[in-house]
Amino acid sequence: MSRQIGDVILNVQNISLSFGGVKALSDISFNVHEHEIRAIIGPNGAGKSSMLNCINGVYSPQQGQITFRGQTFSHMDSHQVAVMGVARTFQNLALFKGMSVLDNIMTGRNLRMKSNLFMQALRLGPAEREEIDHRKRVEEIIDFLEIQPYRKTPVGQLPYGLQKRVDLGRALALEPQVLLLDEPMAGMNVEEKQDMCRFILDVNDEFGTTVVLIEHDMGVVMDISDRVVVLDYGKKIGDGTPDEVRNNPEVISAYLGTGH
Repeated sequence: MSRQIGDVILNVQNISLSFGGVKALSDISFNVHEHEIRAIIGPNGAGKSSMLNCINGVYSPQQGQITFRGQTFSHMDSHQVAVMGVARTFQNLALFKGMSVLDNIMTGRNLRMKSNLFMQALRLGPAEREEIDHRKRVEEIIDFLEIQPYRKTPVGQLPYGLQKRVDLGRALALEPQVLLLDEPMAGMNVEEKQDMCRFILDVNDEFGTTVVLIEHDMGVVMDISDRVVVLDYGKKIGDGTPDEVRNNPEVISAYLGTGH
C-alpha cells in the first residue's frame, strides 16, 4: 500500500509528570498523525521513556491529557490502551527466554483471543479453531521478520539483534494501530540496525501502522522519521521535520552541551 499520512490519531496535551519533587516532564504537548513515523529524541534523562509510559498507561501524569482516536483520557490504563490498539516494545527485553520464538509471539495474540482459558487449555472446538487462526497470523509475522529458521528456538539462545526482532514480532501480533518502540536499535551493530530500520519502514508501509519511536542513533532518526519531537530535562525544545530539528539552535546546543 502506498503510505498516506492521515489526521491526528494521538494528541498529547500539556503532560506534566513528577516523582517526589523531581519533574520528569513539564507541560509537554505534541501530536502524532496516522501512518507517520514520529520520533522522540533527546539526551539521556530527557524524559523520553517517561513520555512513552504516560502514553501506554504505565504512569499517570499529574497534569494534562491524552486523546487517542478522538477519546480523551487524563489517565490511560495499560490494558485498555492495548485493547484500543497501542502496542509497545521495551528497552530491556521483556521476553520469555525459555520459550520458543513462536510461543513468545503467540503471547502477543492473547488480547485477540475470544475463547476463555479453560476452553483454550482443553482445546475445545472454537478454541482450537481460534488457535489455528492465531498461529497462522503468527507464522505470517515470523515470515515477515525473516526469523523462520528460529521458530522453535528458545529466545534466550538467540543473538541480541534477533531477540529484538522477536520483541517487535510480539508487539505486531497485537495488530496495533500505533506501535511504540523504545530504543529499538539499542545495543545493535550496524548491520542489525539496518535490518531493524527496514522492518520499521515495512511495518509502517505495508501494515499502515503508525510508529512512535525513541532512538539515540540520530542518523537512524533523521533517515526514517517524518517528524521529530525533542525533549531536554523534561521540557520540549523542538518539534518538526528532521531538517527543521537538525537546524534548531536549541536542539544543537542540548546535544552538543553548549547550553549547559
